[in-house]
Amino acid sequence: MALIMKYIDSISRYMDSHSDSRTKGWPMMSSPFPTLAVCLTYVYLVKVLGPRLMENRKPLNLQNTLVMYNAIQVVFSAWLFYEIGISGWLTGHYSFRCQPVDYSNNPRTLRMVHACWWYYFSKFTEFMDTIFFVLRKKSSQVTTLHVIHHGCMPMSVWFGVKFTPGGHSTFFGLLNTFVHIVMYTYYMFSAMGPQYQKYLWWKKYLTTLQMVQFILIMVHAFQLLFIDCNYPKAFVWWIGMHAVMFFFLFNEFYKAAYRSRMMKKNGALANGHAKPNGYCKSINAHDDLAMPQTTEATATATATPASKANGSSTPLSNGHANGVENVYKQVANGSAHKGANGGLSNGYATKLLDDASHELKQRKTPK
Repeated sequence: MALIMKYIDSISRYMDSHSDSRTKGWPMMSSPFPTLAVCLTYVYLVKVLGPRLMENRKPLNLQNTLVMYNAIQVVFSAWLFYEIGISGWLTGHYSFRCQPVDYSNNPRTLRMVHACWWYYFSKFTEFMDTIFFVLRKKSSQVTTLHVIHHGCMPMSVWFGVKFTPGGHSTFFGLLNTFVHIVMYTYYMFSAMGPQYQKYLWWKKYLTTLQMVQFILIMVHAFQLLFIDCNYPKAFVWWIGMHAVMFFFLFNEFYKAAYRSRMMKKNGALANGHAKPNGYCKSINAHDDLAMPQTTEATATATATPASKANGSSTPLSNGHANGVENVYKQVANGSAHKGANGGLSNGYATKLLDDASHELKQRKTPK
């Protein structure tokens, strides 16, 4: 144990000798190990301890808490975006091609250094995203991607604040805080209830926005490998590879969450299976009679279990009508739905019965 502590102390002293003196003595900046300990505790809490504690408990209703939390995150992210932007990127003082770290005590430079530390702090507040998932028993949301992303970010940003608080790498923070403004705005409205769902049609574009963010970070970082710029190459690789890793992780998530869902949807439509939606469409008896006749036995054999269970009088979705006998039988048995869902009202059902009977007699009468 003493040997381990000695090793840790030597690492801390080495880092202090090469770190930015302006952040010396700031909270969590003396050594990487407190940050590492918090990150590991987070992973253990959301993957092991939290699910175990919630296993036999009901999910917590945190609607009001979530709305407030996400609103705070929107404001916090907007403030960070403003601070990072006003300290260089949005005022023309920073170059998108090459921006070395300014280690002076210029007020604008110190403002950027403080913004970097607060950006580092924000990575801890984002742990609450996952903790809320656990408390609400949304285990499907606690994915490997989600935990890796949140668990790695504080450690990654710590190195930036410790050694290069400012300069080229802060472009990462500028983009990331903008994305978080959009992301937490979505989460806030989503937490407000179902009545706001119609305004959230742009959900799938959040993942696309994340991936565009990482592409821009990759290009912005790796360009320094081909030009002469007084910026540490180690941090170029650190930031660039970080963006590469998360781009592919988010890309896999996008394909799994959206493309496969669209394929399943298209496959269901192509197969023509009736969906058990619990209501029946209004049908035109004359249109059905114009289609090729299908016997009751054939209709029963080809109908899906869902179409039997929901009492629907909708024709088979492959385009073949059940036939007049089937319509006659369903209406007579009262299986047609009533109401505004497109079902058959009582008056219309009676009329349909008469029309169907008349058409059937005409078809069966030899010419």
